[in-house]
Amino acid sequence: MGLFSKDIKTMDDLFVHTLQDIYYAEKKIAKSLPTMIDKASDAQLKADFQNHLGETENHILRVEEVFRMHGIEPKAVNCPAIDGIIDEAEEIAGDVADKQVLDAALIAAAQAVEHYEMTRYGTLIAWAKLLGRPDCAGVLTKNLAEEKNADTKLTKLAESRVNLHAAE
Repeated sequence: MGLFSKDIKTMDDLFVHTLQDIYYAEKKIAKSLPTMIDKASDAQLKADFQNHLGETENHILRVEEVFRMHGIEPKAVNCPAIDGIIDEAEEIAGDVADKQVLDAALIAAAQAVEHYEMTRYGTLIAWAKLLGRPDCAGVLTKNLAEEKNADTKLTKLAESRVNLHAAE
């Protein structure tokens, strides 16, 4: 079902479709983070990725909770956007031999993922409120807060040392 599919007739249909999209994305991210952890050479970056893997696993559980709260079974739909972001990250990471530059590339890739997730969660929260589901919005807000925090940590790490080491 594409974003402009005939199956989407109501705002609720759109909400559910986007929830299925982020469910797919979170599961895909959880599968790709161990590779990023392995490739990272900066100890803090490894730790941040490891921490975010745990958060991502919780994000999956929270999205499943929102499905149940909304009265539907959790189901994922393919998300070409996250597939493309992750494919690009894997391609770039495979081409970088210098470990310091690789760390900078991993941060950039991770931030592309975080920004995608933040847009999805922000939209889902707004729609949940519009649909009279502040309970769903509250659960999704937890995920959004963690995504924003992860992005902030990555920015600080990149600006404080990883990008500087990569540029040496």
